[in-house]
Order: sequence, then structure tokens, then C-alpha cells
Amino acid sequence: MLQVNKPTSEINREYIEVESSPTQTLTSYLEVIRRQFPTMVAIVSACLILALLYLFTAAPQFTSSASMVIDTRKVQLFQQQSVLGDIAVDSATVETQVEILKSENISLAVIRDLHLIDDPEFTGSGGGLLGTVIGAVGSLFSSGSAPSEFEQTRKALERFEKNRTIKRLGLTYVMEIGFTSLDPAKAAKIANAIADAYIVDQLEAKYQATRRASVWLQDRIKELRTQASAAQRAVVDFKTANNIVDTGGRLMNEQQLAEVNSQLILAHAATAEAKARLDRMNDIVKQDIPDASVADALKNDTIVKLRSQYVDMASKESIWSSKYGSEHLAAVNLRSQMAEIRKNIQDELKRIQESYKSDYDIAVTREEAIKTSLANVVSESQLTNQAQIQLRELESNAQSYQAMYDNFLQRYMESVQQQSFPITEARVISAATAPLKKSSPKTLIILAAALMGGLMLSFGAAMARELTDKVFRTTGQVEEVLGTNCIAILPSLAPPAGLPSKLPDGLQSKLPTGLQSKLAGKLARPKNNPEPDLLRYVVENPLSRFAEAVRSLKVAVDLNSIVRENRVLAVTSTLPNEGKSTLSTNLAQLMAHSGARVLLVDCDLRNPSLSRALVPTAQGGLVDVVAQKVQLEDTLTVDPVTRLAILPAGTTSKLLHTNEILASKAMHALMTLLRSKFDYVVLDMPPMAPVVDVRVTSSFVDSYVFVVEWGRTNIDVVSHNLRGSPEIQNKLLGVVLNKADTKMLARYESYHGRYYYQKYYARYGYVE
Repeated sequence: MLQVNKPTSEINREYIEVESSPTQTLTSYLEVIRRQFPTMVAIVSACLILALLYLFTAAPQFTSSASMVIDTRKVQLFQQQSVLGDIAVDSATVETQVEILKSENISLAVIRDLHLIDDPEFTGSGGGLLGTVIGAVGSLFSSGSAPSEFEQTRKALERFEKNRTIKRLGLTYVMEIGFTSLDPAKAAKIANAIADAYIVDQLEAKYQATRRASVWLQDRIKELRTQASAAQRAVVDFKTANNIVDTGGRLMNEQQLAEVNSQLILAHAATAEAKARLDRMNDIVKQDIPDASVADALKNDTIVKLRSQYVDMASKESIWSSKYGSEHLAAVNLRSQMAEIRKNIQDELKRIQESYKSDYDIAVTREEAIKTSLANVVSESQLTNQAQIQLRELESNAQSYQAMYDNFLQRYMESVQQQSFPITEARVISAATAPLKKSSPKTLIILAAALMGGLMLSFGAAMARELTDKVFRTTGQVEEVLGTNCIAILPSLAPPAGLPSKLPDGLQSKLPTGLQSKLAGKLARPKNNPEPDLLRYVVENPLSRFAEAVRSLKVAVDLNSIVRENRVLAVTSTLPNEGKSTLSTNLAQLMAHSGARVLLVDCDLRNPSLSRALVPTAQGGLVDVVAQKVQLEDTLTVDPVTRLAILPAGTTSKLLHTNEILASKAMHALMTLLRSKFDYVVLDMPPMAPVVDVRVTSSFVDSYVFVVEWGRTNIDVVSHNLRGSPEIQNKLLGVVLNKADTKMLARYESYHGRYYYQKYYARYGYVE
């Protein structure tokens, strides 16, 4: 049964879809390559030819390169802080320098210095045959007026930037400058000129920036000098107005306050010391005779001597009193002397006491005087505090202006030095030299690229052709899409181009007599009337591949007869000119030539081309027999060679409803009669797409043979027509692919290749 549940848009895609298995995927790709091999070879050859043409016409070009480094180390002789500030050299800075090298300023400087607008390589059409052709074509469309200097400069700049390459080498600070030219020496010269122009541009940029900074600094220094002088004068005037004297970095009142405060501290200490001595002396005075420690502490020789005398006398008095009694005159005299000594000691102590008291009073008086002086100084200092605040503000302003003035003056001096000694961080580490080998065109690379591009393009074109190829080309397609057998594949019968009109004498003499006459007749046959030859092809070429394919169709008919009666065969197609009439005629002749009773009926009542070709002079036919106007025997024509009986269509010029004739009872009765008289009845039916006549014949037809033109009839059209005719599907014997290109067919199904058939077919002419 026909499979009609598949969308027609998926039919061809399913045929070439990629399977999940890697082996099947590779196989499917190889199948595509095998089928589209001529197309792929043509595309690859075209790409290679274009590449070779380019290699032969393109002028050789040479590329020279110079290397430049951004050196982070400054020249020690001129190492100084830049007026504009030192910028750290990092990756972004190097990339910025690369873009500066690519700028138009550098390019125009080189073009101007080397006078490249006068060089034909930059303002002309380029070198080589290709450039000459392009220049000639461009001159045809030009206005004829000479280009202006600006136009020449822009054209030279465009060509210059096209041939120039600037790139950074990895993550280093090195930049590579390359230039491509027709002249190797010129390439090296321009590459070096680019490096020099960049260094000059950097120096000029720094010089201009420093000069502008110097001018600005000069104006700013004048302004700051005036402001600093005014601020300093304001400080002096304020000190004079407020009686502020600065001594040794300190104000006078501050210095006085510190000194008086120090004196007060000393006076207070002296007063405390004097009072302590006085208090001690008061305690000593209360004693009659001070003890030894006190006497030693006083450090008074008189008291020490008196005390010593007193001690001696006391010792003697004690001795005398104990020896002679206390009333002894010597003891009494000793006690009198001791009393006198005590009195003298007391007098001396009081004198010392008065001295200490006098010292204490003096110390107190001095302390009070210092306190009074300190109070006066503090009072004066408080009066000048507010003035001091203003003074500090004025001094701060003066110091700020002075610092700014000094800083700008230093920067100005540096800028003057940098104008005298300009330096740059860039330097050339490898100058460009004339190359010995051309850089382009690279023959191997271009050929390899052309080959790879051609392969990719050809494979893409092959896949595109496969995806858009919605026609039948293989038996597998027929079986998968239509769900029926492909009975046979008939080769195209068109003779090859350039066929000679006669055989060569040497070859003709070596052939058998029968084959000589047959081949001579084929070669001499006029080309404007090939139909009789095609309709009798199996008879005239019994060993051809076409005849063998028709035999396979007859075998299929005979094998199907075992299952059911298969005597009435109808041959139809989807569209006209697919070869159904040729097949039906050759099939009938093959059956008749084998000895069977065969009738060929032209049932294409709308366009009876078979009747016009085989029986052009017939006066009656199928229509007349069905209408019972003539007898069957009167309309039959028998071929004298094969004994094939032919029933033409008859009078069909005024018929409007041919389907009614084919579906009539008379037609059924005629078919019953023909079954009894003939072994095979072959019906040449009209195509299914234009008319509906075929669908009404299912009641008396045993089997249908469906003809599809190989590589031309659209799959969707065939599927649509068979899907709408289930009555034909039930009796469909199979499909015959007609007009197949055997050479292309071998690429789709290798077992249909010429290799498997050529040993059994005729080897001369166009007979396969």
C-alpha cells in the first residue's frame, strides 16, 4: 500500500537524513559525495583555476618590518619629574601607542616626507596584470579630469593604510611595524619612516605640551609672586599696628610670660625654703642648748664652739659636784659660766632667727612682686590673643602663597629644561631591511585555501542540491515514499552527441553482416523522426539495457499472474511526456515477439499520440468499436514482424467526456471480449494529473504500471496523484523509472552502473 501519512516536505530530507550511528553518518555523506561528484569536481576545479589565475596575474609584494619598544627606563642624564606628570607604562598605554601609530597624522607625515602621492603604486591602479586591468576598467568610468591634490592624498592614504600593519608582540612593550610594497627596498624605507615619524611626533607633542605649560606657568608665577608679596606685607603691617614683636621665632609677650612664670616658680620655692628654715629655727630657739645634730645642721662656728665649752663645763661641774658638793665654789663658778654660755648660745640663735626671718620676708616680698609682674604680663597677653589669631591667619596665607610660588617656579625651571632636552620613551630596536622573499601572494597557502574553499563550497552545493532534489532517482526512494516496488529502470534512449553518420571502414569490415546493416541503419536514420525507433526499440535492439529492463517488467507481470489474473495491463503516468506510450508499445512488442497473443490499445482519448505514431492512417478505433460503429476485426492493425495487434483510439476529435466512454458498459463488454481473444491486453492510458480517465478503468484493469520520469517528475506531484486514487493503488503492479541517465544513476545506486551490464549489451553506437 502507498504510504500517504508523510509530509511531502520531509520526503527528500528523509532520503538523505543523517543517522545516529557514526558509520551510517559517514556512509550518508559519502553517498552524497558520490552522487554529486561531478558538481563538486567542477566547483573545486573552478576555485583552483581562479586561484591559479590570481597567482599568475597578481604582482608579487614584499613585506618589511621594524620593531619599536616603549622603554620604561628614563635616560639618567635627564631624569626629572615631568611638568605634566609621569604616566605609568602599562598594557593600556602600549595599546594606545599602537593606535597612535595607526593614526592619520603619522601616515600623512610619512606620505608627505617620502612624496608618496607622486608614486604610481599609491595613486595608480597597482602593479601586475590584475592591477593594469583594474586601472583600465576604472579609466573607462572616470570623468577624465585630473584628480586634485587632496584626492591624490586621500587615495595614497587609503592605499598606505591598507599595506601597513601595526601590532603588539604578545604582552611585551614591543610593537612591530610592517609595510607591504611591490619594491622590497621601498617597503623597508617606509617601515623605518613610520617609526621615525612616530618618534618625531612624540617629541613634538611633548615639546608643544611643555611649551604651553611653560607659558601658563609664567603667567601663574607672576600672579603668585604678587599675591605672596601682598600677603607678607599684610603680616608686617599687622604686627606693627598691634605692637607684636617676634624674637627668635616667638612673640615678646610670650617670651616674657615664660620668663616671669619661671621666676615665679623659683621665688615660690625660695620662699618655701626660707619659711622652712625659719620654722626650724623657732623650734631650736625653744631649746636651751641645741643638740649636736642641730648644731652641726646650723653650721655656725660660734654655736659649735659655745656648745663645746658648755659640754666641757657641764662635765667638770658634774665631777666637782659629785666630788665636793654642788655648793662648792668651783662648781658654782662652773654653773655660772655655763649659764653665760647658754645666754650666748640663745643670743646667737636669736640672731640667726632674725636673719632667717629677714630672708623669709625678702622671699615673700620678691614672690609677691613676681606675681604682680606675671599678672601684668598675662593681662597684656590676653589683650593680644585676638590679634594673634589674625596674625596666624595672615602668616598662613603668606606661607601658602609662598609655597605655591616656589612650587610653580620649580616647575617652570623644569619645563625650560625639558624644552632644551626633549626625550621620549620609544626607541627602535630593530630597523627594517629589504626582504629577500615575497610575502604575497603565497602560492601554497592560496592553493590550499582555494582547495579547502572549493571543497567546502562544493560540499555545501552538493548538500543544497540533495535537499532541493525532490525527484525520484533510486528504487529505494520509490519503495520508501510510494510504498510500492520499483519494477524497472529504463535508460534514456537519446543518442549521444557527436554520433558519426557511418561506421569507419576498418570497423565495419570486422562486424558481422547483420550487425553492420543494423548499425548502419541506426546511424543513417534521420534525427527529426525518432519516434518509430523508440517505439520499436526492443525489437531493433534486443540486447540493449532498455530491452532487458522491459523484460524485467514482463517477468513481474508473469509472476503476479500466479496470484491473480493479470491479463489486462494499463500503463499510465503522472504528467505527459514521461514515456508511458513508449513503454507500453515496447512492452507489448516484447510480449508479442516472444509468441504471445498481445493487443496494444490506445486509451488516451484526449491525446492519442500512440495512434498517430503507429497507425496514422487508421479510419476507426476504440471509440468506434465501443460505439458499435465498426467491428473489432476491422479496426485492428497487426505488426508484420512481431504479430502485435494494435487497436488505435479512433475518432476522438469531438469527444468531450472521454471518461464516460471508458467507464461505459460497452467498454466493459469489449474488455471481456479482448480477454478471450488475447493473452495480454496492454492499455496505453492518459496521464493522471491532467485528466481523470485512468480512475474509471479500475473495474476492468487487472494491474497498473506507473511510469515516472527519472530525475524530473516531482515527488510531491506523484504522491498527491496516487494518494487521491486509492482504486489504482490497490491494483498497482509497480513503478517504472523512465529516461534514466545511466551514468548519473551509477552514482546513486552503484549496482545500476554500467560495469555490471556492459559485458552483455552491444558495445557500439548508443546501444547499452
